[in-house]
Amino acid sequence: MSRLFSPLTLRGTTFPNRAWVAPMCQYSSVDGYPQDWHLVHLGSLARGGSGLVMQEATAVEPEGRITPSDAGIWDDGQAAAYKRITDFVHGQGAIAGIQISHAGRKASTAPPWEGDVYVEPEAGGWQTVAPSPLPFGDWPAPRELGADDIRALVRAFGDAAARALSGGFEVLEIHAAHGYLLHQFLSPLSNHRSDEYGGDLDGRSRFLVQVTDAVRAQWPEDRPLFVRFSATDWADGGWTPEETVELSRHLVAHGVDLVDITSGGLVHNARIEVEPGYQVPFARTVREGAALPVSAVGLITAPEQADQILVDRSADAIMLARELLRNPTWPLHAAQVLGDDVPWPKQYQRGRPRHR
Repeated sequence: MSRLFSPLTLRGTTFPNRAWVAPMCQYSSVDGYPQDWHLVHLGSLARGGSGLVMQEATAVEPEGRITPSDAGIWDDGQAAAYKRITDFVHGQGAIAGIQISHAGRKASTAPPWEGDVYVEPEAGGWQTVAPSPLPFGDWPAPRELGADDIRALVRAFGDAAARALSGGFEVLEIHAAHGYLLHQFLSPLSNHRSDEYGGDLDGRSRFLVQVTDAVRAQWPEDRPLFVRFSATDWADGGWTPEETVELSRHLVAHGVDLVDITSGGLVHNARIEVEPGYQVPFARTVREGAALPVSAVGLITAPEQADQILVDRSADAIMLARELLRNPTWPLHAAQVLGDDVPWPKQYQRGRPRHR
């Protein structure tokens, strides 16, 4: 069996393979509630053979959404609405995961197909918040969060974890990447605070550590907890791979089981050197430095490429994004290419290729 289609166990959860769905925003929710689109989207990915199907960045409060059409889990009704989706995912043999998030200064924007522009409050948007009143690009400056605001958001993340459990999710990921609120606290480029939540690494990471503790307090001991990091801001003076390693190592003691390594998103004009597997070296650096399982993502498109990343011990799992949008059954075809025998949905058995 290839490494890509070998199982992986974290706490009490065994993933049937290591070809996983990265969280991908669909901008198709209504008042934070999932719609039929989410059932079909996530269901097709589970049916396509992915071992973990991760729900998109899901806001812990209304003002934490990237767009007014983003997913949310700030009330109990939203959690209940996910149950039919997670039930279907489980029925396909996959693990259902959810990423919880707050967009901070990158909130209140239009969906990409409407131009990624700021949505004014009178048009359905809202005042954004951040660790410091520094705008993202030419968008309006956010309101600086006070200490009481931060404590309230810590509770909101913990409450979201409890709702995720009731919604049938088996894996939870805290989003601290791509320039959203938790990442904004981590990076010196966006965090100019002089209180306990700013300054050195301990201060800038304090909010994330508190969120992790609040989430782990609600999340069962037998269920895995992930954190997604941007390993670098791709900008001078920003967050670094070395800080990612140090914080990842520290979070082990706070109940984190895997770090999901990506990069960028904090500054709008970053120059990113993109090539196939361009973020894999960051994953390897964190895996080796923090002695913690990691997942890799970013222009991983070929089955042989994905498997070799795992064979080389650069990562423990592969997060797939755009490639799965192009081909939701990529894992089934990858297994065929790698010579692995994996289950197919019985309804699709007639279309299953014969092994060479």
